[in-house]
Amino acid sequence: MATNVQATNALDYTVETQIIHAGYDRKTCWVQSRCGVIPGGAAVLTTQKLRITGSDIFSGIHDLRSEDFGRTWSEPAPQPGLARRAHADGTEFCPCDGTPTWHAASGKLLLTGHLAQYRDDELVPGIRSRSTYYSVYDAASRLWADWDTVRLPADDPAAFSSGAGCGQRYDLPGGDILLPIYFTPRGDTSRCSRVSVMHCRFDGARLTFNGRGPDLVCAEPRGLGEPSITRFGGRFYLTLRNDVRGYVAVSDDGLAYAPIQPWRFDDGTEIGNYNTQQHWVTHPDGLYLVYTRRGANNDHVFRHRAPLFMARVDPERLCLIRATERPVVPERGARLGNFGICAASPDETWVVVSEWMQTTGPDSHDCTVCERYGSNNAFFLSRLHWNRPNTLATPWRAATPAKGDAG
Repeated sequence: MATNVQATNALDYTVETQIIHAGYDRKTCWVQSRCGVIPGGAAVLTTQKLRITGSDIFSGIHDLRSEDFGRTWSEPAPQPGLARRAHADGTEFCPCDGTPTWHAASGKLLLTGHLAQYRDDELVPGIRSRSTYYSVYDAASRLWADWDTVRLPADDPAAFSSGAGCGQRYDLPGGDILLPIYFTPRGDTSRCSRVSVMHCRFDGARLTFNGRGPDLVCAEPRGLGEPSITRFGGRFYLTLRNDVRGYVAVSDDGLAYAPIQPWRFDDGTEIGNYNTQQHWVTHPDGLYLVYTRRGANNDHVFRHRAPLFMARVDPERLCLIRATERPVVPERGARLGNFGICAASPDETWVVVSEWMQTTGPDSHDCTVCERYGSNNAFFLSRLHWNRPNTLATPWRAATPAKGDAG
């Protein structure tokens, strides 16, 4: 079983970490920062402000842009198409937890996430209806289209409250998309969300539902959430958040998965990740996971959500190789659990995150606790410099953007 792991031993990388933006007003901070690359020569980073005195109280999405491969960036700019939207009953819907990723078949940068609901600037209590939103970027105008939602059949149990928040998708060769979601069926009182992978079609403007795979379930508190998908060695892999521990599952077709397994190191011990998302770094010669965990002198960090670690996956045993673990984004007191991965070029993969300036109790809104360790709402961009080209990534300037996307 070690053969596949040994075959990737020649693959290696170095880490270069830069701060691309920093500073905040102690009332709000930038969170949910993730990046996508337009192969014509631009990178677009989406982010949004969080009200520090609340719980997941987000404003509309802003973006930053770079045209020199991420070395310099514009200031965060509001995007009218990604703002909160008010309904007649006073409820406001806010796109959040977005991930922008290049869609090669259409030549478009596509953002997906889910919607939060607010009333009087607080989350609507209880189990709320929820949808997956999407938006398409026009690099010529540097604007995101007005967000729209993916519509599921009314009789689908996932139609009531589902979303693709904080997840990685997988684009099939013909342009169809595998988009993992987590959801709660209407009337479900278990408070345990489920995961499924949607099969979607995207024509460059509209993202539509074309079916989904069987549910993945977990009876532990709050179930499964924030799934991310990748494909490696002919199989598909899902990594899954749970309150108690992270999980992994494998599939031949990307829709139907074997039973979930806890994430473990190759010595059999659990990795110590809990109640926090994990994401994939995929190279044709090796599969990696980026994650947070306990036991890293980080008890002062909310849910141990910093630093960000990366380790190579043994795809046969579905475990992490402990000897390969290394930090890729440093811990400075603030949590880093809401992050993104971007295959920026064959030579570099980026890990992008901003410091979330809320802390552990009793006063989780006291941002000065994070500041004591050096945090100031910095945006980190960690470049993973590969020693062998990642042929899954498009060269920075190799592609000709679709009409209207030349920027």
